[in-house]
Amino acid sequence: MAPTLVAAAVGALLAAALLGAAFDRRSVATVVAAAVAPDLDAVASLVVPGATNALFHALWLPLLALSALYWDTAVGSDSRIRARFGWRGVRVAWVALAAVLVAGIGPDLFGSAGANLLYPLHDAYYRIDGRLVFSTQEGIVQTFVALGAEGPGILPLASPGTTESHAISTFVNPDGRPGLALGADRELSLVRNAWQLVVVAAAVATLGVRFGRRGVTE
Repeated sequence: MAPTLVAAAVGALLAAALLGAAFDRRSVATVVAAAVAPDLDAVASLVVPGATNALFHALWLPLLALSALYWDTAVGSDSRIRARFGWRGVRVAWVALAAVLVAGIGPDLFGSAGANLLYPLHDAYYRIDGRLVFSTQEGIVQTFVALGAEGPGILPLASPGTTESHAISTFVNPDGRPGLALGADRELSLVRNAWQLVVVAAAVATLGVRFGRRGVTE
């Protein structure tokens, strides 16, 4: 799975970009917490077989939250969130939901480990991979969507396996199976490659600038 620090960094970038006037330490902390929340299924894997990238990476909870949030803020006559937290609460709630999907689930869905999006109704990890390049001989080449007579389709959607066959190693649960292996070798990955370090550095710099500007205006 993608390092939790990377998910937190992407969440921080979303907070800086989308919170607008609601940007402050508390709202940023809420969005970043939402971004890393899906990784808690690694802890659940100590008890639930194959829970990593499945239990909290499935789309059911975000879809339920999306429906409830949309009904409360856009359809219902009286918004409980707006009544209690004001417009700031509504903005933070929507950005936090975006952080769950984009920063929490996205890096694993587009990474090597994959995400079990329909768990437990359909037990299969999915991974999206592809490329978009411009060639002087072939023009624009992309492998994300197949355009044919039968209509468009996603080509690089592949399944690494199920919760039974695809064990994902984490610091909490190195073998990905139930049970606490006290003597196992644990490796805490903060970043796994250079581009992830760039994302983390960009998030730190962006938050520094935003908080600096906010301090000046106040």
